[in-house]
Amino acid sequence: MTVRTTPPFRADHVGSLLRPAELHRAREDFANGAIGADDLKAVEDSAIRDVVAMQREVGLRSATDGEFRRASWHMDFIYALDGISRSDEKLHVKFHNAAGDIEFSPAGLKVDGKVGLSGTIFGDHFAFLKSIVDETQTPKQTIPSPSMIYYRGGRRAVSEQVYPDLEEFYRDLAAAYAKEIAGMAELGCTYLQLDDTSLAYLNDPAQRQLVAEMGGDPDKQHVRNIKTMNAALAGRPEGLTVTTHLCRGNFRSSWVASGGYDFVADALFNELEVDGYFLEFDDERSGGFEPLRFVPKGKYVVLGLVTTKRGELESVDSLRRRIDEAARYVDLDQLCLSGQCGFSSTEEGNDLTQDEQKAKLERIVETAELVWGR
Repeated sequence: MTVRTTPPFRADHVGSLLRPAELHRAREDFANGAIGADDLKAVEDSAIRDVVAMQREVGLRSATDGEFRRASWHMDFIYALDGISRSDEKLHVKFHNAAGDIEFSPAGLKVDGKVGLSGTIFGDHFAFLKSIVDETQTPKQTIPSPSMIYYRGGRRAVSEQVYPDLEEFYRDLAAAYAKEIAGMAELGCTYLQLDDTSLAYLNDPAQRQLVAEMGGDPDKQHVRNIKTMNAALAGRPEGLTVTTHLCRGNFRSSWVASGGYDFVADALFNELEVDGYFLEFDDERSGGFEPLRFVPKGKYVVLGLVTTKRGELESVDSLRRRIDEAARYVDLDQLCLSGQCGFSSTEEGNDLTQDEQKAKLERIVETAELVWGR
């Protein structure tokens, strides 16, 4: 097998990592006014140095900042776009797990101005990350896909006074993302990931019904989302690898949607202009590997076979067996391995320990070395 020296790597990970206890305390102290912004940043910097060192220690070639400066994988970014603000209205999302359901009610959003970008969002986050990795690590920046803006409120969240024509909204959104992508590249980013739950959610008939209720076209929303992403990526700089990550919800070890990738597979793999796909495949909710038959030559699939929702460690044999199953539908040389999602999509994190997280990352590296030689 070809040893990959560019992303996505044979052993990789989605991005978010469990926050250490001292960071949780600092964020709480900051929220209560007990410490200032500089004090919080100092704790964040120290925690990020440690987690980058951990990623190096386990043998990963990519390194993220664990999303330690965020409360949420997507909303911190979305609220920083021009024309988008926090809504007084709460979203109501029902997450599921083996023990029951969790009601999650985050603040919503409203598009009440022209969507744009005044400065590179998370640019300072990436600059710090880039300054602390060593020559064995490629710094990876994760941001939410543009799809997430419409998916967090639908037509009702987009002012008809500002955008009577929804196509103009999508054009402005794509242009703002194009500026963000160019800004990241100017900072030296060579590995960018667009996190997109919508393209996984839309495989679930219940989620397509929700899109219809939001004013979208349930049969074509994934195509519309792909078109916006492609417009944002159209002028991307040379040397920038872009991947996307799809999952069905990840909050405190719980999920939202179910269903294989069949509904979106053809458009996802043949129309979306990214280099690789991080796909959730840790249990039966994600369906089988058959949709991978649509993956064209030249694109990579990072199999999310290691669950980040539980601490039990997968065996090397079970992972190798599932990689072999996936290779029935797409060339083994186009495959890589990762966790099924991040370990901490929100600051609360999933229900496993720091040691269990590290063991899972080590198992990903160990398995990848046996299968591909990394």
